[in-house]
Amino acid sequence: MKEAMYYQIEREGAVRCSLCPHRCLIEPGGIGRCQVRQNIDGKLMSLNYGQISGIAFDPIEKKPLVAFEPRAYILSLGSYGCNFRCDFCQNWQLAQKTPKPQVASIEQLTTLMKTREDNIGMAYTYNEPTVFYEFMFDLAKAVHGQGYKNVMVTNGYINLEPLKALLPYIDAFNVDLKSFENEFYEKLCGGGLTPVMEAIKTIHGHAHLEITVLLIDGQNTSDHELEALFQWIAAIDNNIPVHLTRYFPANRMALAPTKLNTLLRAKEIGIRYLNYVYLGNI
Repeated sequence: MKEAMYYQIEREGAVRCSLCPHRCLIEPGGIGRCQVRQNIDGKLMSLNYGQISGIAFDPIEKKPLVAFEPRAYILSLGSYGCNFRCDFCQNWQLAQKTPKPQVASIEQLTTLMKTREDNIGMAYTYNEPTVFYEFMFDLAKAVHGQGYKNVMVTNGYINLEPLKALLPYIDAFNVDLKSFENEFYEKLCGGGLTPVMEAIKTIHGHAHLEITVLLIDGQNTSDHELEALFQWIAAIDNNIPVHLTRYFPANRMALAPTKLNTLLRAKEIGIRYLNYVYLGNI
């Protein structure tokens, strides 16, 4: 465990986490909504510091990133926990369960990073990296200090202060923009849209940025919503690559896989506004 970087002491031993927009008030002994930050004796502690539940050398295109160091590999790792509770989570075994992780040090991971010649650095992915912020922050600084690159694959639900502290060390982001309707976020994810939009605007211009939208028939696929989403991204920068990916039944959602025609229609709308729209998971 390691003491968390972003929290304030409140009344009677309670602490308020300020890492993400949930701003959980955590009583003594309690745990935040992410399930990995606990109030222990009046200090907020990160429970998953250095605990790795998945690690692999992945093609950079798998993140997905198509316009950042193409054809390279990147050492990708994740811990466990998430500050969302998406009904449709495609990686729920790590995000919403507690697996049996292995403990790894920064030195071990940076040594492993250098064992493959075409590896460009480290990617924080698989579960939501925001909730292992302290370890990601320390590791990213070490990776950057050794001349390698860092990639964060995230839901974008992070407060701006910790996000801005990361920006000097993260070279590329892929942000999962799950919908352009706040009701979708509240009902199906347990979060909100506005902080994700703010994170995307903050990242742009400071690091390479790509966006992923997981399309689910009847949930976030109306022409009206897609038009609004693509127009908003284009107003920031119409050269931001956008990945439209196919949903499959997972976690608590049993809806049928997204129809291919839905993805093709979404791309047709997207390319009216954006220069780079890709279909994935098909």
